[in-house]
Amino acid sequence: MSGMLKITLVKSMIGRPEKHRNVLRGMGLTKLNRTVELQNTPSVRGMVEKVSHLVVAEEK
Repeated sequence: MSGMLKITLVKSMIGRPEKHRNVLRGMGLTKLNRTVELQNTPSVRGMVEKVSHLVVAEEK
């Protein structure tokens, strides 16, 4: 499970539950179409799964 994940915010967080907003902020995604690279760890995978309808994740 080593490597990096490239995560892009593709849908707005407006009108979403506060839990989802907090997860996105925790990953560093604050604006639409912003991309971050994070380590591929179980905790990051869980965060991506929680907001999978708002982001696109690809392994790098």
